[in-house]
Amino acid sequence: MRGGTMPDGRNLPVRPGPAISFEFFPPKSEAMEERLWDSISRLAPLDPLYVSVTYGAGGSTRDRTHRTVRRIVEETSLKPAAHLTCVDARCDEVDEVIRDYWAAGVRHIVALRGDPPSGVGDRYEPFDGGYANAAELAAGIRKLGDFEVSVGCYPEKHPESASFDHDIDLLKAKIDNGATRAITQFFFDADVYFRYLDRVRKAGIDIPIVPGIMMQSNFEGLVRMAGLCGATIPARLFDLFDGLESDPGTRELLTANVVADLCHDLCDQGVDQLHFYTLNRAELALATCRLLGVRPVEMAA
Repeated sequence: MRGGTMPDGRNLPVRPGPAISFEFFPPKSEAMEERLWDSISRLAPLDPLYVSVTYGAGGSTRDRTHRTVRRIVEETSLKPAAHLTCVDARCDEVDEVIRDYWAAGVRHIVALRGDPPSGVGDRYEPFDGGYANAAELAAGIRKLGDFEVSVGCYPEKHPESASFDHDIDLLKAKIDNGATRAITQFFFDADVYFRYLDRVRKAGIDIPIVPGIMMQSNFEGLVRMAGLCGATIPARLFDLFDGLESDPGTRELLTANVVADLCHDLCDQGVDQLHFYTLNRAELALATCRLLGVRPVEMAA
């Protein structure tokens, strides 16, 4: 639950439900730009802790990411978290971006290794003269400013990792270098998250491990995404969405309920913060938050 006090002394009511955050991706067309900003304006009243903006594969949306983050700072009261990767950039180039974010008022960066420029699934090679991985990037960010640094983690193990122990060692290295929060890759079963949480807590990791929740109603697209990141889709979801390829409306309704059920399972067992991968669509996020009891925060008179 969240509440607070406005600068003028008015109280904000305590809001039921978990703390939330939203992820967006930078638009690449005028129509997509309009949809993004419509989604941001519709989700802003839910009072998210922050909103993150992604980099494309291989850093392909770098400039658009920066423009989107700056616009959020300049035109909204939301707190942006800018994604930053190690891909295709020297350390000095990345450092310049970090300094620019600090000058623009950004105080939260999501530090990621990033996917190979040739595409997910290909072998990753560090860029010559660049940060080798997210742990090095986290250290570079913290050296240049007192940023909050979020990093990624994988409840079902990173596809490139040989073992969970290796994954956890990498997460520890990110934390040792200044990471303050980890956001999980998406998953579909609360038990997957809690088994992973047990692993990291037993390893001495005590930073928040925030569940990442995917909001994708195109089931074929979801299957492709899950295959790339190693997320397991339960058989019950294949059965649930079977035959709905040409029925987007029903898929939307089912997705909101499936996601809300997952979030209820998480929150009933103590999770108090959720991160939604919105795919720049407000409807599913709004419906899910409503099902979770999260309402727009209105200022008390």
